[in-house]
Amino acid sequence: MKFAAVETSSEWCSVAISVRGEIAALERRAGHRHSELALPMLEELLKNFGLSIGGLDAVAFGAGPGAFTGLRIACALAQGLALARGLPVIGISSLEAIAQEAGAARVVACVDARMREVYYAALEYDGTRWREVIAAQCVAPQAAPRPPGEGWIGAGNGFAAYGNLGLQSVLPEVHPSAIAVAQLAAPRLAAGEGVDAALAVPVYLRDKVAFTQRELESR
Repeated sequence: MKFAAVETSSEWCSVAISVRGEIAALERRAGHRHSELALPMLEELLKNFGLSIGGLDAVAFGAGPGAFTGLRIACALAQGLALARGLPVIGISSLEAIAQEAGAARVVACVDARMREVYYAALEYDGTRWREVIAAQCVAPQAAPRPPGEGWIGAGNGFAAYGNLGLQSVLPEVHPSAIAVAQLAAPRLAAGEGVDAALAVPVYLRDKVAFTQRELESR
C-alpha cells in the first residue's frame, strides 16, 4: 500500500509517505505557515519516491486534538487529495501519535490547549495498538486525572507549560509527527478502517477558542 500522512496539529508541519512499509518524512517548524508548507513538502516527498498524488492508495492525517487551524489544514488537505480520486481517509489521534513518538509502553500525552487547559490522555501499548487508560479530554492541568499503576512517562508540550503534573519522568519536547501517524495508520488502513473523505473530521475536544473580554477581566 502507498499512502500519504499529514500532521499539522502543533507548531510543526510534518508530512510522510509510506510505500509498502517504508516510511519517509519531512518536518519543519512552521509557526503559522502550515497551509503554505504542507502540500509542497508532500510533493517533494512524492517526487523522491517517483510517485504522483494519483499513485496513492489512501491518505492519513493527524486528527487532533491540537491547534484548531492546524487541524483544519490537515483534514482539508487529506480530503482534497482523496475526494477527487476516491481514496479512503483515516484520522489518527494526535495524542496517540505523541505516545507513539515517546518510546515507552505507558504514556501520558499532554498538549498545551491554551486558556489554562491541556489536552490529556493516558495510553498503554498492548503489543498491537494503543489503548486509552484515561480517555482523551480537555481539562485544567491541576485537575488532570493521574493514571493507575507505575511506569508512566509524560510526553508533550503540556509538561513544558505546566510542569510534571505528578509524573517522575516527562519528555516535553515530544510532538506528534507524520511518521507516527503513518505507523499507526498502516495496520488500520490494511484492515479496511479508512472512510470516505467526506466523513473525515478533526477531533477538537473543545469548541471554544478564546476567552471573552469579560472572562479575561475576571481572571
